[in-house]
Amino acid sequence: MTGLTNQLSIDDLYATHHKKLELKWVAGQQGAKHAIVRDEEATKKPSKKNTRKRSSSLDAVATQSLSLVGHLNLIHPHQIQIIGNMEIQYLDSLRDISMRDAIAQIFRSQPACVIVADGCKVPTLLKRKSNEHSIPLFTSPINGNQLVDILYYFLSNLFAEVLTLHGVYMEVMTIGVLITGSSGIGKSELALELISRGHRLIADDAPVFSRIAPDIINGTCPKTLQDFLEVRGLGIMNVRELFGDSAIKRNKYLNLIVQLQSMDSKKLLAFDRLEGSYSTRNILDVEIPEITLPVASGRNLAIMMECAAQNHILRVSGYNAAEIFAKRQARFMQSAKNK
Repeated sequence: MTGLTNQLSIDDLYATHHKKLELKWVAGQQGAKHAIVRDEEATKKPSKKNTRKRSSSLDAVATQSLSLVGHLNLIHPHQIQIIGNMEIQYLDSLRDISMRDAIAQIFRSQPACVIVADGCKVPTLLKRKSNEHSIPLFTSPINGNQLVDILYYFLSNLFAEVLTLHGVYMEVMTIGVLITGSSGIGKSELALELISRGHRLIADDAPVFSRIAPDIINGTCPKTLQDFLEVRGLGIMNVRELFGDSAIKRNKYLNLIVQLQSMDSKKLLAFDRLEGSYSTRNILDVEIPEITLPVASGRNLAIMMECAAQNHILRVSGYNAAEIFAKRQARFMQSAKNK
């Protein structure tokens, strides 16, 4: 199941972050319904006929050619233009006519809003143009670089494509591991044992994943499910209350998928004795390593899960036990042959 947020109005952004970012709305209040649009839409090539179409629902003014947020750039503008101390000094260094041209160019690109950072005094012309073009103008005492980082992180996560998968998501041996498998195979029981061994629960049943970078998938828990784990025979348990705050992890990047699969002795014999069952699964266009872990009588799944996670860490670092073993055997056989 996937979900997607395409845009965010300026008044919603202000309501969410004005306290944290110490934003003060100084001009352009009539542009409160302007929208910041999803990055992928913003980076599409603009139409030859009309590059500034407005959203009927939010009256969006951000053009398709604008990136999300950044410092003032008259050549490659942003939807949220951050003007800090250096930019103010640059504008002040210009002659009057050049300053008017530069400020006019800021609004020509139709940004969603402008934020004057670093506690700088707002030029009168900037306020006037903001009101003329109905572009929200804010001030903040926070450093411009910090504003860019905070807003980019917030917006990139907000606009990320979301995917809900069935399984238990945990932090095992410092990496994010999604435990999957058919209903009743023992995912929650395994999770409970791992928690008792010091590992941490992120989400049970329906973890939510989003791609926050080209090769990074972030996993979180829906608010309604946070802290809870369902174990057959025991019902719903609050892991935080049972094991403490340290047993819960808010989010984690997805590194490994472990699929639990019930197998008889014949299927177990069919496994590759050296490599095991390594493959990959495509999650939001990112290839995530996947291991099939056999569920059979007498197998300690918790220990196997810990070893699988640790072995994955070694493989990522470049160490492959199967390859080392094969090379050692080859050298031994060659040595014996030469004798």
